[in-house]
Amino acid sequence: MTDSFGLSGAAKAQLLARLSARQPGPHVEAVPEPRAPLGRSDVAGDIAMVQRAGEALGIANPYFRVHEGVAGARSTIDGRDYDNFVSYNYLGLNGDPRVAGAAKDAIDRYGTSVSASRIVSGERPVHHALEEALAHLYGTEEALTLVSGHATNVTVIGHLVGRGDLILHDSLSHNSIVQGALLSGAQRIAFPHNDMDELDRLLGQARPGADRALIVVEGHYSMDGDIPDLARLITIARRHRAHIMVDEAHSLGVLGAKGHGIFEAAGINPREIDVWMGTLSKTLSGCGGYICASRELIEYLRYSAPGFVYSVGLPPPIAAAALASLEVMAAEPERVAKLQANGARFLAAARARGLDTGPSIGTAIVPIMTGSSIVAARAADALFQRGINVQPIIYPAVPEQGARLRFFISSLHEEEQLDRVAAIVAEVIAELRDQPVDLAALASRLAAG
Repeated sequence: MTDSFGLSGAAKAQLLARLSARQPGPHVEAVPEPRAPLGRSDVAGDIAMVQRAGEALGIANPYFRVHEGVAGARSTIDGRDYDNFVSYNYLGLNGDPRVAGAAKDAIDRYGTSVSASRIVSGERPVHHALEEALAHLYGTEEALTLVSGHATNVTVIGHLVGRGDLILHDSLSHNSIVQGALLSGAQRIAFPHNDMDELDRLLGQARPGADRALIVVEGHYSMDGDIPDLARLITIARRHRAHIMVDEAHSLGVLGAKGHGIFEAAGINPREIDVWMGTLSKTLSGCGGYICASRELIEYLRYSAPGFVYSVGLPPPIAAAALASLEVMAAEPERVAKLQANGARFLAAARARGLDTGPSIGTAIVPIMTGSSIVAARAADALFQRGINVQPIIYPAVPEQGARLRFFISSLHEEEQLDRVAAIVAEVIAELRDQPVDLAALASRLAAG
């Protein structure tokens, strides 16, 4: 009798015996498919391209230079003293003995960390003191501080609006604003830089289909050094029933007679703005961000904003340094006046030598436009060799035609220093423009990888 395979019982038993007697062969592991590297390939490609271009042009990497002390109007790098224009120590308060002393006292009292989120057990008196001072400055009911300026925009914007809402932001907005808008899930529209007419038109088109609308601008733009028309913005927002958020990262300590920011410079009641945001890392000599707004909104963020609730509280020495910086700024408005005079002087000196400073108003940020990433990078390298530290801003951070050298001005810079540097910059850029680069040869080298 046979089974379903056509084998008799005896034949099947013999086959099984032979199979069981065989020695097992070596086990071969399957070769796994290679894994693609983490990260975005387009971004990695841009970084590699810029690095290869620098090597091909003989330009030293201008990034991650190590400063060996406090970076003010001058700074020490690799043992050499430089005229420094890369730090936003706008009022020279980073390194001020009173600010450093406040930070040291806070360390002695509270340690270097609060060791918890504030909602759990990280609350300290210095947090309240700083937030009360910030709220008083902006004329708001409450304020809230967070451990990162970038994260402040991301978590707050991402938490203020959502799907069904609308966000309009300036096309030159900081990455943190854009990331917050993307996180929110709201419809996002970038309007042309400082173009209030186009903002009005775009808002008019999109507003009927949105539940709520939020307009986000900066008080002082860190790339161009210009400011928005705040009064016109308020008029537009009110007509379309939109909320306004202003990022004061580069405005506090810079604009207005007392350094209170764009509302003071524009003569606007700060209560006309729904949300004031700023950072502690520029004028206030620390790191982190703040929000000033109504009590209701701050309470909402205090109990629900992910970047606050699920993050450690601001370190006490940082909070104390920021508070001390606010106090010195209030007591010594001449620092603000000196910064503004320095910015105006450098702007005038640059323009007098035929340099293109774009739309800068000449306060803390003055770009020197080169219109070429190669010229910007070569100029920064040549200036560094001559003892001037300034960063090139090149593609893809800005469009190619927007490549520039970006100068951060502080109250610590001296008039002679500003005039001398402007003259050297003009000389260097003129020399480089007389030395054209063989773009075809450079492209060939880059393509070869």
